Amino acid sequence: MNQDIISSHSNLLIVDDEPDNIRVLSALLNQQGYYVRKAINAPMAMIAIESLKPDVILLDIRMPGVNGYELCRQLKSNLETHEIPIIFISALNQIEDIMQAFSAGGVDYITKPFKVDEVLARVKNQLTICNLKKKLMEQNQQLLQQN
Repeated sequence: MNQDIISSHSNLLIVDDEPDNIRVLSALLNQQGYYVRKAINAPMAMIAIESLKPDVILLDIRMPGVNGYELCRQLKSNLETHEIPIIFISALNQIEDIMQAFSAGGVDYITKPFKVDEVLARVKNQLTICNLKKKLMEQNQQLLQQN
């Protein structure tokens, strides 16, 4: 699938309490043609998600108040948001932290400091998976209507 097709229709949400992390990630993803929105905490993220559901969320773990694990669990327990892929981005690099992220509902995990190519590849992979799921659901609906 062509990256131009993916990025031109994709919107991402970055949730991180560190402005520098948001700035760097946002610039990187904007350069690739993605529409990027930003939130510095869980309440802001929920408002952003309600206004325009993102295709992928890049989520930090350590945040004041509701941490990334809890926000992920909340999103996965909501019928409106449970399908949104969540990629954790964190300085926590112990296997326990990574496993907890997957248990909370994350689909991928990137450790900080992150590598540009890795972030781009993982975001693109999740968008490709989402697009393929949508196409499969559409084809299944068409088959059901034919029967």
